[in-house]
Amino acid sequence: MSFKDIENLPIHWTDHEDIAMALYEKFGSEFDEGKIYRIRFTDLIEWILEIPHFEGKREDCSEGHLEQIQAKWVYEWRDNNS
Repeated sequence: MSFKDIENLPIHWTDHEDIAMALYEKFGSEFDEGKIYRIRFTDLIEWILEIPHFEGKREDCSEGHLEQIQAKWVYEWRDNNS
């Protein structure tokens, strides 16, 4: 399996870190730590569903997944802005 194949693997709701990395790639420093935690879950769900290779379904989303994704997104933001 090549690195290109890894980039094209499907992403699911439990892939919190992969989703967070994709959101950071999309928004960069536009959202800092405080803004990430204030994002409405309805907006967050829409952004996640737009991620290339994301194969999760809206009805499989849970508050727990969204909270984990926000936390991982903050870690990603901190890693890139420290």
